[in-house]
Amino acid sequence: MPSEHARHFVLDPEIVFLNHGSFGACPRAVLEKQSELRLRMEREPVLFLARDLEKLLDGARGELGAFVGADPDDLAFVKNASTGVSTVVRSLDLRPGDELLTTSHAYNACLNALRAQERRGVKVVSADVPFPIRSPAQVVDAVLSHATPRTKLALIDHVTSPTGLIFPVAEIVRALEARGIDTLVDGAHVPGMIPLDLRALSPAYYTGNCHKWVCTPKGCAFLFVRRDRQDGVLPLTISHGYNSIRTDKSRFRLLFDGQGTDDPTAVLCLGDSIRFLESLLPGGFPALMRRNHALAIEARTLLCKTLGIDEPAPGSMIGNLATIPLQAADRDDTHPIACRRRSGKSAESRFRSGPSRPSRAGSFACRRRSTTRSTTTRRSPERCRRCCDSVSVPHLDSRNRTPRRRDRGCRRMTASSRTARRRGTGSRKWSS
Repeated sequence: MPSEHARHFVLDPEIVFLNHGSFGACPRAVLEKQSELRLRMEREPVLFLARDLEKLLDGARGELGAFVGADPDDLAFVKNASTGVSTVVRSLDLRPGDELLTTSHAYNACLNALRAQERRGVKVVSADVPFPIRSPAQVVDAVLSHATPRTKLALIDHVTSPTGLIFPVAEIVRALEARGIDTLVDGAHVPGMIPLDLRALSPAYYTGNCHKWVCTPKGCAFLFVRRDRQDGVLPLTISHGYNSIRTDKSRFRLLFDGQGTDDPTAVLCLGDSIRFLESLLPGGFPALMRRNHALAIEARTLLCKTLGIDEPAPGSMIGNLATIPLQAADRDDTHPIACRRRSGKSAESRFRSGPSRPSRAGSFACRRRSTTRSTTTRRSPERCRRCCDSVSVPHLDSRNRTPRRRDRGCRRMTASSRTARRRGTGSRKWSS
């Protein structure tokens, strides 16, 4: 049955929303706050953008600093974590022969930010981290074994997008720092999923999204730059702050706070999102994090038991995301996922090519709303073709990362997906 918190969100009630990790979902109350701010901005744009906004941003940054354990003056708002990664990488003084280090679990968009530097003669080095994995030590060993005197920056995920693993970033940051290598931590999934203390972690750079697990409107993310690295970082958009003569704020602050006309309302709703989520459970955010983690572990255990496979990672390396490796059997109509009967609702989840051995990986993100469960049974291919109304497992083309239909037995896209494909919109609603 649906969660008691489902009423707070505008999600389609016909969809069991298991893919919170991609884009998140914003509560009704926060969306209403954003509408109020937009109305205020449009009623008097000059007053809002030219006179009031600076203080509003300072207030939002203060709330962000308290939430992630950082000095507000070391934080800059950006649109998303990918923007944060590109900002840092494009600010580096790289030369031919320099190396940029990452792992096989890196998010493709951020990996591309590194690859774009190859035209300057820079080499991108990827440390192969296995999956399934036994312990965090395997991550540390893989990263350090690929660090060389030519490594200028390491891009390390805090929580990986392809596999949902929590990497031991504190140990990695310290070990690389001892070798004179700066670390850019991609924490896209971290705020709101697991506790974060940037003062204690103290990487050179850290970026994270707030629209995922803090449930802000889309377009609210941050970039942390340690004080001793701020002089070398420029925003992607250079504006009035570049030649400002103001002395009441740092150059870093002046550069990043003014990057042209934009809609800042998502950022200004950050405090409202934090307070709303804290109000859902008596224990506030810590209790919410524990509950979401427990839901993810419970779902993973159920799926692994149904599929007859071992859990691919220790529970300590899982937050709110869990990935289940699917072997070659997922191409057979006798596979239990392929033979799952439709329960009257569609499920929004994610299937993708894995970073290493498994041929496919299915991932899901658990949040308090998504408590409806589907049962899984084994059936013969013949009965499956006769009785299943609509069951499908999307297969990803490894070249362009888009779903492609496989017409075998009962695997069919929903009507909305077929219509979207004809229109070229690329819908990813798959029936389950």
